[in-house]
Amino acid sequence: LAQISPNVTAVSKAAGAAEELFTILDTASAIDAEKEDEGIIPEKCEGKIEAADVNFTYPSRPDAQILRDYNVTIEPGQTVAFAGASGGGKSTLIGLIERFYDPTSGTIYLDGRDVKTLNVKWLRSQIGMVSQEPVLFATTIFENIAMGGNNVTREEAIEACKLSNAHNFIMSLPENYDTLVGEKGVSLSGGQKQRVAIARAIVRKPNILVLDEATSALDNESEKIVQAALNNLMATTNMTTLVIAHRLSTIRNADKIVVLNEGHIVESGTHDELLQIEHGIYQN
Repeated sequence: LAQISPNVTAVSKAAGAAEELFTILDTASAIDAEKEDEGIIPEKCEGKIEAADVNFTYPSRPDAQILRDYNVTIEPGQTVAFAGASGGGKSTLIGLIERFYDPTSGTIYLDGRDVKTLNVKWLRSQIGMVSQEPVLFATTIFENIAMGGNNVTREEAIEACKLSNAHNFIMSLPENYDTLVGEKGVSLSGGQKQRVAIARAIVRKPNILVLDEATSALDNESEKIVQAALNNLMATTNMTTLVIAHRLSTIRNADKIVVLNEGHIVESGTHDELLQIEHGIYQN
């Protein structure tokens, strides 16, 4: 009996916490990606992206405006880099394109259509993403890459790895594509993990590729190898590519560099053009 009392208290606390948790889990999302019968599914995606007079604040922080009167056009197949200080809104456009959030005002267009009119699942299937710290699962290299698409064949995985400069190092491993990578890819170096993640992002041939600080966590040598893979990818495919980065080496070859400051676009142009702006943010 002496042991029952504290356990009753623990169960009571757990029940209260569970009730709050299930309330959150049961809350319907304002943007539902599982409704396959809602929204337009275009026959093809060219990859033209436009933001028109976009303003945005996060619902949890309505007083902190992230984007202000934001206007940008990204042509199909173009590589556009976004630069600026942390918290300046560089990554926010990505969340709006994928409809994790909708703008407070203004419109995001894909190929001339308001993204809010598109089928959300189709929209997100057009976009591949490589983040700063990719997650690899404790299975084989091939199976990790195959998670990027549906019914991915060995040939498709190899093609993606050749584009991401991963094929040669994979073939040097004891089991090649059947090599187990360990929990979180522990058996691979940072540069190797990132190249596998790039292959996973492009194996389904997305029309839009997002590189969100894809090399910022790497040492200089690994960064050079991964950057060479990205340069090869951008030179040999027609994907519209959005690059978010701090490192100059990552963005200098972009077709256009957009510089943000406190949610505003303050400068835009090529690397050479921006260097000509006297006392410019990019120059400094």
